[in-house]
Amino acid sequence: MILIWLLGIAAAGIPLLALWGDGQRGRRIFLGVNLLVFLASLLVAHRFLQNGPLQAAADQFRVDALSLILVLLNSVVGLMTAWFSASYWRQEVQHRGFGKHRQRLYHAMFQSFLTMMLLALLSNNLGILWVALEGATLSTVLLVSLQRSGESLEAAWKYFILCGVGLAMALFGTVLLYFAAQPVLGNGARALLWSALDRHATSLNHAAVAIAFVFVLVGYGTKVGLAPLYNWLPDAHAASPSTVSAILSGLLLNVALYAILRFKSLADAALGNAFAAHLLIGFGLLSLLLASFSLLRQRNIKRLFAYSSIEHMGLITFAFGLGGSLATFAAVLHMIGHSLAKSSVFFSVGRAVQEADTQELDAFSGVLTSSPTLGWSLLLSIAAVLGLPPASLFLSEFLIVVASVQQAFWTTPLLILGLGTAFAAILPRLLQILYGGPQPSHKPLVATGLVPVFLQLLVVLLLGIWIPAPLGTWLHSIHGIMQ
Repeated sequence: MILIWLLGIAAAGIPLLALWGDGQRGRRIFLGVNLLVFLASLLVAHRFLQNGPLQAAADQFRVDALSLILVLLNSVVGLMTAWFSASYWRQEVQHRGFGKHRQRLYHAMFQSFLTMMLLALLSNNLGILWVALEGATLSTVLLVSLQRSGESLEAAWKYFILCGVGLAMALFGTVLLYFAAQPVLGNGARALLWSALDRHATSLNHAAVAIAFVFVLVGYGTKVGLAPLYNWLPDAHAASPSTVSAILSGLLLNVALYAILRFKSLADAALGNAFAAHLLIGFGLLSLLLASFSLLRQRNIKRLFAYSSIEHMGLITFAFGLGGSLATFAAVLHMIGHSLAKSSVFFSVGRAVQEADTQELDAFSGVLTSSPTLGWSLLLSIAAVLGLPPASLFLSEFLIVVASVQQAFWTTPLLILGLGTAFAAILPRLLQILYGGPQPSHKPLVATGLVPVFLQLLVVLLLGIWIPAPLGTWLHSIHGIMQ
């Protein structure tokens, strides 16, 4: 029942914000709803630790170790984004002259997206999972096009077309899996329940499962930002408000990858070989390398970190492809660290873009001197994304490299090449932003607006130097789900 309450709280915010989501009232409702969602997700975690996996609505909704990690991450990033949005969105409204209707649209669609993310993670039904990701796509199309400029409309159209094609392929893969399960599980929704499919995976038609996984990987991989269909992502980031960029990188990419992993576990059990793993390794490495080299030629600060998200998701996909206890542990840890650090980057970058009124990298210089609070938030968040110690991303990247040496040595040089190229592309830009020649004086900075950045980075730092034993056991248990 607690799972229904969690979804209900998130969904209740949509009509509230659609009706009263403007001005200070709207910002307070947005923050209040996501605070309640965060508290409810903590209660779900408490029940899970006491009783194990939770089910609801005749097993249509279910939470296990993997989905609960992402539910908690979703609620934390959602709450921090709502907190940061209170000051960021106020300045956007003043600067761009957004009316009441546009403000309500922003808050309602934002809450709709967060609700769809929760629905995808809580659903045990692979059909509902697809519906949730489709709903998230429609919500974010409206958020990407919010400014109604030529750039934002073009980015929203590209996002809609590419992700629409991807979701159509994922739907075809889901239907194929249903037909493979029908002789075993019968007609109806039971043939789409992941838990039932997992118990009977060895009885499914092998050829149908293999073809279904290929379609699902390419389809949902479009939303993950995997090569070759990642072209929507940099454009969407550049055209969106930075709060939207934060949830695209911090939440959407993870949830789309989560959908792939659910199908991968079924493919592994049904096929009894490394077919799915090899595909994940290949697509992950390709995405990592293409994104890393693309970073070298970026001149737009938001596009730069959009390609960085593609690079990190390629790395996580590669790690899940490797499999094994160590690589799976590192992949989940990297998902957590990347979501918190990358959303912090976009919070900081969003405030910097507001002050400079441009996204061109050349316009950012000497920020550490002119706006120390902003400078430190940029320094710490970008350093975390680069994987500098003691951030948790350093630990997870190190473990992924170790796992590649142990399990697929031939991938290690390519992995190090991709990581090294990304580091070499971003570090000089960071130094220029922080220590370059002085720029014209910036507008005063509201320091409280950046509190979420430092809170999230504190978690990233702590996970880099100390992982509590219960959390370590929890992360290791995910390997059992992935087998």
